[in-house]
Amino acid sequence: MSQHPISSDPATVKAHQHAREQNLTTVWERHEAVKPICAFGDLGLCCTICYMGPCRIDPFSAEEIRGACGAGRDTISARNFTRAVAAGTAAHSDHARGICHTLIETGQGKAQGYRVMDLDKLKRVADEHGLKTADVSFADLAVRLGQRLLENFGQSEGSVSFLKRAPKGQQERWERAGVLPRAIDREVVECLHRTHEGVDAEYRSLILQAVRCALADGWGGSMIATELQDVIFGSPRPIRSRVNLGILKKDQVNVVVHGHEPVLSEMLGVAAREPQMLEYARSKGAEGINLSGICCTANEILMRQGFPVAGNFLQQELAISTGAIEMMVVDVQCVMPGLQQMASHFHTKLITTSDKARIPGIEHVPFNEHEALDCARSILKNAADNFVRRNQASVDIPEEVMDLVAGFTAENTFHHLGGTFRSTYRPLNDAIMSGRLRGVVGVVGCNNVRVQHDYNHKTLVEELLRNDVLVVETGCAAIACAKEGWMRPEAAREIAGKGLQEICEVVGIPPVLHMGSCVDNSRILIACTEMVREGGIGEDLSQLPVAAAAVEAMSEKAVAIGLYAVASGITTFFSPAPRVLGSPAVYEYLTQGIEKDFGAHWVFEADPHEVARGIIAHLDQKRTALKLEPMKYQQPLARTA
Repeated sequence: MSQHPISSDPATVKAHQHAREQNLTTVWERHEAVKPICAFGDLGLCCTICYMGPCRIDPFSAEEIRGACGAGRDTISARNFTRAVAAGTAAHSDHARGICHTLIETGQGKAQGYRVMDLDKLKRVADEHGLKTADVSFADLAVRLGQRLLENFGQSEGSVSFLKRAPKGQQERWERAGVLPRAIDREVVECLHRTHEGVDAEYRSLILQAVRCALADGWGGSMIATELQDVIFGSPRPIRSRVNLGILKKDQVNVVVHGHEPVLSEMLGVAAREPQMLEYARSKGAEGINLSGICCTANEILMRQGFPVAGNFLQQELAISTGAIEMMVVDVQCVMPGLQQMASHFHTKLITTSDKARIPGIEHVPFNEHEALDCARSILKNAADNFVRRNQASVDIPEEVMDLVAGFTAENTFHHLGGTFRSTYRPLNDAIMSGRLRGVVGVVGCNNVRVQHDYNHKTLVEELLRNDVLVVETGCAAIACAKEGWMRPEAAREIAGKGLQEICEVVGIPPVLHMGSCVDNSRILIACTEMVREGGIGEDLSQLPVAAAAVEAMSEKAVAIGLYAVASGITTFFSPAPRVLGSPAVYEYLTQGIEKDFGAHWVFEADPHEVARGIIAHLDQKRTALKLEPMKYQQPLARTA
């Protein structure tokens, strides 16, 4: 792999060099400018909660240093960790709340252009929640289900409803630890209350509340968002598309969607294929409309409509620097304010669409579901109008592009493994038990400018594939490996170990399965639950030969995701570490003590080769505990750097 300091992706390297030749500033230059990074903050030992500080705790002092209120390093670190989890959970749950309202308004006929696309899932989820499904119109059922799931956010009694999907062993662990999430908003609020000055100062108490909040994300907000997006927009099916900056077109109107909420982007996808919109683009001198995405909105329109992916998080500014984008449409999460500066050097129009997310100096186009299709058409027309302003002589689109297959879910994996008439996880479990497959690992998460772009994801996944590990991915991690070509079925012959290769070739799947956006990590929870239900490899998630990894983590959402994975019994390898390294007690609990409560723990390791070795050893330990057959084809352990 390339050892270029910026990125291991050639398209990103080329686009960055082109930007530098034009004296344009990107995230890499801004990151250099803010160095040195504050060591106190990085260790989690800077407290800004009250106005007697900020207070910084020297981690190397021989005597115990405390903040003005008396809070020590353990309290400060646990508070900061808990607040990060609360913010990450709030982001995903707010996303889910919006989808609930969209479903309700769709059923009421108030949401223009939307309809229930997956009627079977609507009925299944409604039945799961005790709603009458016989002799009820789909429209009425959509309203009732949306209203029922909205109760998860503010109910005064009970627990988050999807918790009952988890294996019984997991539910019992949560009940013993006192972390069953009650209502999603309540857990976020309680995190903030407990971390207010003068409230909870006991680090373990704080972390257990963070666990309860994170579970409200994974088994609450994120799962609600995933399920209802499938209901409204259609459950994904395997679909072919292309990825990387090379998907941009010199002769078409390039519109890029970026963010996380697919409510508008799905309508843009519908409008971009309408004959009248294509004719309008041609009237402006373009050959058509090329809709693509960045980040998780890219994953949403990819897995349901097959639109190409321009790139992941660290490529967002570079996409504009190609000079080929007429419009970038952004909503919420992972949108850099620096896009405004980059867009100002080109003809590109940058517009915000969510009332929650504005950027100074950028046009805001308010979006609401009542006029969704009209709004989408207006945006595309404005983009087409902007095509004539493009300076074609300055366009520089990297040629790199790669084919991929996306659209795998916990449900359709049944069909790929077991066939249409015998839909089952039995072949997957059998492959693990017989030693052809070592286990399954979810590699998820962001890019982080502190590490070489995409390198950790690709290095880790390559080692796992060589050692007969099936990899499932979401978010920017999925885009990284798609660019490498590992989401093509033929990639199994090129890189996978012999056991994994045999499985992929028989079933016809890639060795790396694209399972969606970052809220779709809930699909991985469901898939693991189905493995337990199928039997033979453990009675709860903590016994399965599975693991999770986020090795280029960047956002507070990543911390919440990592914690709900661990609390669900899935050991999680995470880098860069959350800001807990300054507290030995917090560090010890997260990496060791937490396993007694939930059957899994965190591993904070920066070297992706060591992460691979650690995951392989972890899977082998789980296999040994289950007394499974030895691996049929032994591979050398992961290479060192």
